[in-house]
Amino acid sequence: MTDPLIDRWSVHALDDDAPPVCTQETAGLQHRVVDFQRARSEEQREHRRRVILRTTAAMLAEMPVAGVSLNELSRRVGLAKSNVLRYFESREAILLELLDAELHDWAAEIDGALVPRSGTVPERATGVADTLALSIAARPVMCDLVSAQSAVLERNISTDSALRHKHAIAAEVGIVVDAVVRALPELTSEQAYQVIAYTLLMTAGSWPQSTPSPALQAAYGADPETAATQMDFTEVLRDLIDLTVTGMLARGAASGLTA
Repeated sequence: MTDPLIDRWSVHALDDDAPPVCTQETAGLQHRVVDFQRARSEEQREHRRRVILRTTAAMLAEMPVAGVSLNELSRRVGLAKSNVLRYFESREAILLELLDAELHDWAAEIDGALVPRSGTVPERATGVADTLALSIAARPVMCDLVSAQSAVLERNISTDSALRHKHAIAAEVGIVVDAVVRALPELTSEQAYQVIAYTLLMTAGSWPQSTPSPALQAAYGADPETAATQMDFTEVLRDLIDLTVTGMLARGAASGLTA
């Protein structure tokens, strides 16, 4: 649950020689957002891009992807919407860049968490499923972005942005694949890749089910039988990953017997 925001905007100079800036007071604390001078150097442009990304990330901590609008983002960073679009080609391009960052952090976490362990193959397979499911469930912003990726975020971008995004995802998935194989060497890299690809697809499908709308929440509260149909996201994801890994291992064993 996020703290309520108190937005009070003002235009003033931070010191006698400084240009006017737009600031926001949040819960009594004043933050410099962006100044009104046009960013001319590459360093200034990169700073503006980082401010826009940080502000969008803060919005995602308060609201779902569907609630993030360019109008509100522009208001919070203190730029006209047309100026925000000088740094990113669209709202979707901003959100895709944040998804890439989320996946980068997740891959680094998994790379450190999945290490060789003793135990039977089923035990180690379950351990991999536990680690993946728990780490994903702990990242609601990533889950929300993944669930919107194909249907929304990849629809209003250029070919160049699409290629950058797909290359970034491939690099992060490669790190996770290597970690899975390290923890469960009975899987080939190709099988581990399928496990991670299916895991992200299962996340995209099951996450919206675990975050019902207010109307559905009210329906669950009013009808115990309907409420009983709810499924826990982490448990569902863990079971599906475990089944996928088990199936991959069984298929590999069957192929070995028939070879």
